[in-house]
Amino acid sequence: MKKLMPVALAILLTLSAFTLPSALGSAQARQAKGNTSEGEDFAVFQAIGPSAASIQDTVNAYRVALGDPNNGNAPGQPSGRREINWDGGSTTNLNTVVTVGSTLTNFQSTRGALFTTPGTGFVQAPASADRVQFPPGGLAGLFNNPTYGNIFTPFSDSRLFSAIGSNITDVTFFVPVAPGGSSEPATVTGFGAVFTDVDKRGNGNAGARIEYFDADGDLLCSSIVPALPGDGSLSFFGIVFDAARIARVRITSGNVAPGTDDRGRRDVVMMDDFLYGEPQPLP
Repeated sequence: MKKLMPVALAILLTLSAFTLPSALGSAQARQAKGNTSEGEDFAVFQAIGPSAASIQDTVNAYRVALGDPNNGNAPGQPSGRREINWDGGSTTNLNTVVTVGSTLTNFQSTRGALFTTPGTGFVQAPASADRVQFPPGGLAGLFNNPTYGNIFTPFSDSRLFSAIGSNITDVTFFVPVAPGGSSEPATVTGFGAVFTDVDKRGNGNAGARIEYFDADGDLLCSSIVPALPGDGSLSFFGIVFDAARIARVRITSGNVAPGTDDRGRRDVVMMDDFLYGEPQPLP
């Protein structure tokens, strides 16, 4: 494993945001301190800011790098990308959806992504509590922490995503199939994700990290997600290879599981949009 050299932050004064320029993930890469790579070449896209607009250009550039079109729920395609925004097809969807158990299979056949966690489940919900739902909905209600309604910001309205009982989410890729079909393991060219309220930068106490693995389980890249102290920030990190190399990613969202207060050395982080290359069958 090779340590990668620090990358300078370019301050966008007009957006009051930090953008970290794209780089190649080779031994000569210019990434954030604490990232590692096995020496493979890949493009890096990363940004952070106080609003969706402040990272939008980087996310759009990442979409271009993954390729068009967004294939939605179509069966497997030779090119393009997939996206999951957790909003159930509507920006006004405020329902809280809890999946009990360590596996979320809803997107395995339709978009080629299987989610697992060492925790007790997953949640898709807006940040604020829904006083009508019982038990209380929203992240603030589900985790019984009113502050969550104020410190988390969606990139795409209105719902965010999190594991329950853990800060670990694994994403394993499969070939999307038509209803009733059986999906097979796959690899993708790239994977990127939006995070909200990543406060901690330190390598030993980072607020968020993404690890990328190949089909043999070998680590391709491990990267700290850009951080900005304060509430409600949005971060993006993604990489793209020239070929489909990534079979699984492990996302560490926050340095503690959600539920506790986001203060001191504790960094509670939620996730929003996931973007990844079209899953391709293994050779």
